[in-house]
Amino acid sequence: MEFDFRINDFEGPLDLLLHLIKESKMDIMNIEIEEITKQYVSFLEQQEKMNLEVSSEYLVLASELIEIKSRMLLPRSAMEEDSEEGEDPREELISRLLEYQAYKDITRVLQEKELLRKDIYTKIPESIYNYVEEDHEIHADVTLEDLVNALQNYYQRKADKKPLNTKVTVNEISVSSRRHDIKKLLKSKKRVSFFELFPVVTKEYIVATFLAILEMAKNKELVIKQENNFEDIYCEVVK
Repeated sequence: MEFDFRINDFEGPLDLLLHLIKESKMDIMNIEIEEITKQYVSFLEQQEKMNLEVSSEYLVLASELIEIKSRMLLPRSAMEEDSEEGEDPREELISRLLEYQAYKDITRVLQEKELLRKDIYTKIPESIYNYVEEDHEIHADVTLEDLVNALQNYYQRKADKKPLNTKVTVNEISVSSRRHDIKKLLKSKKRVSFFELFPVVTKEYIVATFLAILEMAKNKELVIKQENNFEDIYCEVVK
């Protein structure tokens, strides 16, 4: 049998042996040891004829195959005396081949996953403010985070008190209506406390008012100021 592949194509003697078994369409659990030994030795001889250096590990496996072949040729009684309970001389080799095949399959799966992983791109976390356009910035001396924290504290203080006398209404509270009310209030007072703009403590009213303030600050219809940390926040008409 002639071979047209190089020894470097295989990762070791077990890799070569698996290839020969597959090419011969043998059952790995019932290796025809005489035939596979002949093919394996023939392959090594072919490499030597081509002046290719054969690694010692390939020669070691060749000697093991020849030994197994010799034990298989012994009469049954002699073979049973040579091994405990008459075990199959091929058993250890088959076990090594199956283990090697399992590692080889796992390696192929991991390589496929590595190729898939190359198509996945990750990005380290960044501040959302890096993506806020300038014309969307709030015209204020305080940050949006400061406003949200102040509003949360204010709402919590109101919630901790006894139930307030509230007027239930079916009218929908819109951002535009709250903008109109705030403009009217600033026109008369010029400067009001941030919390003075929330006379009604309901979620709908607070959300509509808060969005109205942000929109007016963005459009430079008012400016939000705080003299020092933890002091009151004020809304003023833009001069």
